[in-house]
Amino acid sequence: MHPLDITGVGVVTPLGVGIDAFVAGLREGRDGFTTSPDTFDAKPYEGACVGEVRGFEPGKYLGDKGLRTLDRLTKLLLVATRLAAVDAGIKKDGQYLSLSPRRVGLCASTAYGSLEAITELDRVAVLEDARYLNPAKFPNTVINSAAGYASIWEDLRALNVTVSNGNTGPLDAILCAGMYLGAGAADAILVGGAEALSEALYLAFRRLGVLREQHGGANGIRLGEGAALFALQPPEVAAVRGARRVARIVGYGTSFEPPESEVLMVHPSSVAIGQAIRAALDDAGWDASSVDLVVSSASGLPDFDRAERTSIDAVIGTEVPIAAPKLVLGESLGAASALGLASGLAWIGALSDGGPIPLGPASLRGETRAEAERVICTAVGFYGTAAAVAFTRGTS
Repeated sequence: MHPLDITGVGVVTPLGVGIDAFVAGLREGRDGFTTSPDTFDAKPYEGACVGEVRGFEPGKYLGDKGLRTLDRLTKLLLVATRLAAVDAGIKKDGQYLSLSPRRVGLCASTAYGSLEAITELDRVAVLEDARYLNPAKFPNTVINSAAGYASIWEDLRALNVTVSNGNTGPLDAILCAGMYLGAGAADAILVGGAEALSEALYLAFRRLGVLREQHGGANGIRLGEGAALFALQPPEVAAVRGARRVARIVGYGTSFEPPESEVLMVHPSSVAIGQAIRAALDDAGWDASSVDLVVSSASGLPDFDRAERTSIDAVIGTEVPIAAPKLVLGESLGAASALGLASGLAWIGALSDGGPIPLGPASLRGETRAEAERVICTAVGFYGTAAAVAFTRGTS
């Protein structure tokens, strides 16, 4: 892929809303977990613990009008969209400062869309009658509804794309946006992912037996939610409008390995992970020894974490620092690698003036160095898929 400049960042995370709150949370070594979530009643689920955007008030960023029929996923994505556009200097106070609405688009990932809306409407149809369905909420059940609303609210007219590819979605969205930018379909695309917690999502993973609280040990995931979007532009286009460059994405890789048996569906693949990392390094033109940090997809599932760690060690080496943002933010599925990319930017000091910040409780090995610039961010899917992105604070 051709290099893409990140000219703005918008984040809504369990550590806080906006860059300053997010970076402060990482710097202080906090996590975003709670045992009493607002998104669903956790009392029936003993030991429940999730990474939630606590006290989320979208009206603070969007105003109070027009929010009543929007679901949580849409509100998370809307806030991240607005914050990214403002941080990139594209918009301010609802008005475009640079570029044309027809030259700015959106490409966002979600794995499960709005289970909240789907569950609510299904409950009404089954327990009451389909005649009582709220038609104003029905559009929320469509997988690309959140991105559609975000484009409407922010007047993004170039293109509107929803990528639904599980955990690798946000990194795959970067490749997708790169193709559109390379074809001249837009001058800037807001790219990333969003996922919202709901009781249906929590219950599904609980029944699969993969939640950490069920095991009482260190294994298992803690679900999370959030949204992260990045304003991506070709360097030459960003330079023309004098945009600030936060970082530069210089490489992408993806791979898939099917299971050994047709009986299996969910399985980790160290082969796919290794191939994705090598492809990203080759695309960037980097030597493996030049990588300063790996932002991994480790979440607490032993087989998957082991497969990823094996691949990182084999491809990049056993000395590179490794971080796992899901240990402090939770497993946010279709938003996870977008939040991972944002975390990597924070850890190497690209989101603040204070320089690199400690990995803290997200560290799996080592620490960030003062001169850290080159980062590999990985995403590992549940079905033998993997993706990786290479980015840098420098120009290569």
